[in-house]
Amino acid sequence: MINAVYSGNMIIYHHYLGAFLPPIALDSLFSTQGIMVMLLVAYAGAMWMFLSSAPKVYTMMVSDLRIAQQFYEGLLNLPVADIPLHYYYNYEQAMGAGAIDPMYMSANPTNSGLNGSDGLWYQLKKNTQLHIISGASGGYKDRQRHVCFDRSCLEDVLLKVQSRRLKYKIRRDKPLNFLVKDMEDRVIEMSEVSN
Repeated sequence: MINAVYSGNMIIYHHYLGAFLPPIALDSLFSTQGIMVMLLVAYAGAMWMFLSSAPKVYTMMVSDLRIAQQFYEGLLNLPVADIPLHYYYNYEQAMGAGAIDPMYMSANPTNSGLNGSDGLWYQLKKNTQLHIISGASGGYKDRQRHVCFDRSCLEDVLLKVQSRRLKYKIRRDKPLNFLVKDMEDRVIEMSEVSN
């Protein structure tokens, strides 16, 4: 409905919401079902904004958390990060951690570190975090082993190793596997788990 009012030299038009929508559409928009649809759309938008702003998290499984902490904090100088909110709700358990090759798993699975808030958390890049959990087996000659599913995670760690000018040796490119020495001259094997 549009009403026109003449005022001197101007005609003023009054627009109503009903002028743009058919009467049936307006009634269905404000029905219980219409309000529920609007609420679901608003919830989906809020969840998308929350998840798109959440940091990317790489998980690295190590054979000894104490030695890993010395390596990542001491040698690589990575800052400790806060646990992302979405990890409080067992997000990582839904990632299929049960599909890990037993060759990389520790013989003592009692402290597997698969609870989302366990382990160590570091800021790897601006919106990227590194989650360190225990559970990897020791490597050849009782080396410390750090295993990861994400090649880009290992590439970022390798860049940190190179920027700190640590001794390292790339053993294989695909899947990525390299050795690096820590402060106590222990050899740490970094391995990409190939799928």
